[in-house]
Amino acid sequence: MIAILVFAIGLLFSCGTYLVLQRTLTRVIIGFSLMAHGANLVLLTAGGRAGRSPIVDGGGGARFADPLAQAMILTAIVITFGVTAFMLALVLRSWRLTRDDEVEDDLEDRRIAELTEHGGLE
Repeated sequence: MIAILVFAIGLLFSCGTYLVLQRTLTRVIIGFSLMAHGANLVLLTAGGRAGRSPIVDGGGGARFADPLAQAMILTAIVITFGVTAFMLALVLRSWRLTRDDEVEDDLEDRRIAELTEHGGLE
């Protein structure tokens, strides 16, 4: 079971990283969301195996579930929701201004790239 979770975590992070490196903002948001789901799975896996509820009294030597992992996942979900809402607002603003969600090249970056190609900046 752990191997399946590790494979899923790797797949989510690799697909998320690929999408974050794209030039369209909608793909960046989807990639960020995939990476956040991967981080939630990492926290879930770090919590260990399921156990009894930690609030119930008297279990002797019974193994209890770790509530810290669940609390961290809930916090991560809330933070991810806030950041995703902010990025969606940025995409909406970009769409209203340019009617496109692709990130444009920076003019200064183009100038520096041309200088390095012609040997002017070494």
